[in-house]
Amino acid sequence: MNDILFSSWGGNIVDNRGKDPPDYQSIDNLTFPEQFKQGKAIKAMAGWNGLVIRTADVDILSLCRAYIEAVYEHAKTCDKCNYCKTGWKEQLEVFQDIQDGEATPEDLDFLQSTAEAIIDAGKCTIGKAGPSPLLHALKYFADDFLQAVSGEKKMTTDTYCSKLTAPCMDACPIQLEIPKYIEYIKDAKFEDSLAVIRERLPLPGVVGRVCFRPCEENCRRGNLDEPIAIKSLKRFVADRELSAEKEPQYQVLPTEKTGKVAVVGAGPAGITCAFHLLLKGHQVTIFENCGEPGGMSAVGIPDYRLPRQILRHEVNQIEKMGVSVNYNLTVGRDVTLSQLENEFDAVFIGIGAQLSTSMGIEGEDKGYRGFIQGLNYLREINAGRDPYPDGKRVVVIGGGNVAIDCVRSSFRLNREDVHLIYRRTRNEMPADRAEIHDAEEENVKFHFLTAPVRIVAKDDRVVGLECLRMKLDAPDDSGRPRPIPVEGSEFIFDCDTVIPAIGQSVDLSIFEGMPSIDSTGRQTVSVDAFTKQSSRSKIFAAGDCETGPDTLIGACNGGMKAAHGIDRFINKLPLEYDDNYYFDKFLKAVKVYDPEEEIRRVESLARQKLTMLNPETRKYSFEEVEQGFSDAEAVAEASRCLRCFNVVTVAM
Repeated sequence: MNDILFSSWGGNIVDNRGKDPPDYQSIDNLTFPEQFKQGKAIKAMAGWNGLVIRTADVDILSLCRAYIEAVYEHAKTCDKCNYCKTGWKEQLEVFQDIQDGEATPEDLDFLQSTAEAIIDAGKCTIGKAGPSPLLHALKYFADDFLQAVSGEKKMTTDTYCSKLTAPCMDACPIQLEIPKYIEYIKDAKFEDSLAVIRERLPLPGVVGRVCFRPCEENCRRGNLDEPIAIKSLKRFVADRELSAEKEPQYQVLPTEKTGKVAVVGAGPAGITCAFHLLLKGHQVTIFENCGEPGGMSAVGIPDYRLPRQILRHEVNQIEKMGVSVNYNLTVGRDVTLSQLENEFDAVFIGIGAQLSTSMGIEGEDKGYRGFIQGLNYLREINAGRDPYPDGKRVVVIGGGNVAIDCVRSSFRLNREDVHLIYRRTRNEMPADRAEIHDAEEENVKFHFLTAPVRIVAKDDRVVGLECLRMKLDAPDDSGRPRPIPVEGSEFIFDCDTVIPAIGQSVDLSIFEGMPSIDSTGRQTVSVDAFTKQSSRSKIFAAGDCETGPDTLIGACNGGMKAAHGIDRFINKLPLEYDDNYYFDKFLKAVKVYDPEEEIRRVESLARQKLTMLNPETRKYSFEEVEQGFSDAEAVAEASRCLRCFNVVTVAM
């Protein structure tokens, strides 16, 4: 970047004041967007990592004051440090004195000493890193402060927006306030922790079992030893409430105008959308194709990962809030989408990716016994049925979580020999690393750089799978190395069951007869990324039907955003993007987490490990593999959290 006047971001000082723009020194350690939102250019930023000034008309004192006000709003709710809270307040009093013309040069020394005292007393990044912008301003803009104190220069006012975040929060699709709920666990305030989670997420026990944990990949603790077990701590507080037989208490705050909303699909997106609509006082009716809630999470995730009773219990809590659920009712067959559109004030579509992707190989369309798509295989198993009870040797094709679930479930159907083939290597597998590890522990045989060519059958019964060896070439559109066949490497896998699990797609037949609904080239519903409103104003959509096959927590996030959009639509308010949307884009550019950061002066502590069932016994049972934390283990794990809250303020 070569349009920055001054930057101290990350401790790298670039000072272009007094230079002509063509002579500006560039900044290599920062991506700094030009605009916060349309028509709002970013002049400057103050944050945990320092200062960035783009234009000369920025009032450095006013920027520091706005930043400290934002930090104090968070710090004053915390009683962990002796001086942090009062220090920020005292700094604001100095800035008020400067504005009133009552400050002295000694007050600038006081700003310096209070900032240093906050750092000394701080037990989290609010204290340890929060004072950085002020200290940098006092050092590199000393003349501005002296002129303000002497009365030569008056403080001016710009437009400021501030945001509280953390590396883990920034990575979380639904942006849970993770350090806060972990802090409550550390203090053994388990109900308070769960209340923080439920401000956004109504399915903590579900997500606490099957989330893909992007938060843990962005955990600063991992720069020192191992990331915090964020997912497992979420599960812990949910399970503890369940074992204590306590009922959650939800505060319903009706909006000015409430209405009737139809929700199609009782999966994570639909349940989360319904939850947030209920909290706003709307009347919600859910239409679900299956006989139980959960959508693809109910029919596609085996019990050893997500026990049915956990999912049913959490949905039951939402049903008690007053939602009406119609099970075994298919929209498009039993009732049309047009009817729902006419009868309700708004309609939310949250259907999952329920169709399997074809491999395009010889024999897969012949109806051979022993050939079954991965999603159908899991549906049968979750319904308590073994689709091929006489099978002995299983081959699953694919590298995602569905493929891993298929191979692990096969052992639990007492299959003797279970194999997984994947056309790339283990490094490129999109499945959860922990799931791959668990499958390896259960003795699933992995065959990498292997691709299917033809299903071999005899008397309409699968007897083998012809495959090719592969090698990796240059990356394809996905960014992964492209597998190409090794000529003459054909071989036959002897097997009696072939289960492809290479991908899923969305069935958009629900929209038949509604040509004005826009779709994408990926056969998904086209909606606004933030409001989730479709090309028909009353219809909103999120989850897999918007994104294609994606994560469960991502679907929950989409459902929450749609509820916000629907509420505004019913109240005849503009469906505008709020500052959270713009900050999300801004922080993705600036980057909250630095994987190269060195964590100093922190004692290394081992991560608490979940108790797991023994691989040789669990592989033949659908009993839940992970056993969860005890109270003592949860408190110990939560105590490892560095509480990495950060505040950023942008000037426009």
